[in-house]
Amino acid sequence: MAFSILQSVELDRSYADSLKQQFGLTLTENANGWHLAWQHGALVLRHSELPKQGDIVVDFAGGAASYRRQHGGGKSEAIAKACGLQKKRDVTVLDATAGLGRDAFVLASLGASVTLVERNPAVAALLYDGLRRGAQTAELSWLAERMQLLHCSALQALTTHAAVDVVYLDPMFPPRDKTALVKKEMRAFHDVVGSDIDADALLVPALQLAQKRVVVKRPGYAEYLAGVKPTMEVGGKNNRFDVYINAAM
Repeated sequence: MAFSILQSVELDRSYADSLKQQFGLTLTENANGWHLAWQHGALVLRHSELPKQGDIVVDFAGGAASYRRQHGGGKSEAIAKACGLQKKRDVTVLDATAGLGRDAFVLASLGASVTLVERNPAVAALLYDGLRRGAQTAELSWLAERMQLLHCSALQALTTHAAVDVVYLDPMFPPRDKTALVKKEMRAFHDVVGSDIDADALLVPALQLAQKRVVVKRPGYAEYLAGVKPTMEVGGKNNRFDVYINAAM
């Protein structure tokens, strides 16, 4: 799927050109369907025919991300325990399926150095813009140092990146057996990103790259990735983290 940026007088032309070059986007005067737009100084993802969908934006400095950083469980959070951050602070993490970067931000806020990998050009552009704005916030002065973005496939990153302590995988959740309305944002992600049909193929290269452990985020109803039982499981509020340990932290 090709993605475009809706032209705006408020969007700096040099910045637009940079986004086009890095993520293979095009500029357009009339957007149809899913597209990127410039709203209040931020890049957003929206649908031309679904106004009630609402804009999707990466905002590390405010909203839910800021609240979780300030009032979350810190190193006692399930994701922190799963990635070994309660034992070691300066952990290197490759988040091979970064999405909107929320889990990566939690890990980075706790001291980890995280490489975010995102193959979808529109989502990668949202991440890039979110990192740009976040780094301009005084309270997130550490963000540029601890969060780096790679626009490529997870498999490419797993087979070419330098070794890291932890590989984190959060593939698109398999469909539920029960019928239920999916959150608007998740529905949008299914439309824009599609299914991670190659998710099972990521486990072996992840285990080869990770020096300490691989952590796979799964909903409670999902089977183990590639059918491989983890070393241990860490339970979260709405999901679980399957941990495959290669070595002690």
